[in-house]
Amino acid sequence: MLCLNRTAIVVTAKQPFLDWLRSVDPTSHELTLAEINTEPAVYLLPECGSDKEAERLVRRFVKEIFTNELDGWWREPLDWPKTISYKVFTNWFEWRSHSVVLDLVKGEIIREEF
Repeated sequence: MLCLNRTAIVVTAKQPFLDWLRSVDPTSHELTLAEINTEPAVYLLPECGSDKEAERLVRRFVKEIFTNELDGWWREPLDWPKTISYKVFTNWFEWRSHSVVLDLVKGEIIREEF
């Protein structure tokens, strides 16, 4: 088992995100937060040692995280919020960090552009 020098950030949607999604996607009116959050995204960020440092990193990568979350549900950027900021992100999403990331697989980690 290897410990990766990364911090994992798990992102889950809050009600304002669901309200926005329902406003742009007519097929999403029956979706619930529980359904949206069934498989939350996990982002690997540089290793950090405190909650304050994790917040600083989320702020640093908020544009990438926020746009990936939006794109995962609605592909038209013109319908996305005009402001992509940490404040809007934390209104629409909750995040939590995990400082211990363990790799149980012996094989090579393959990186692919997403």
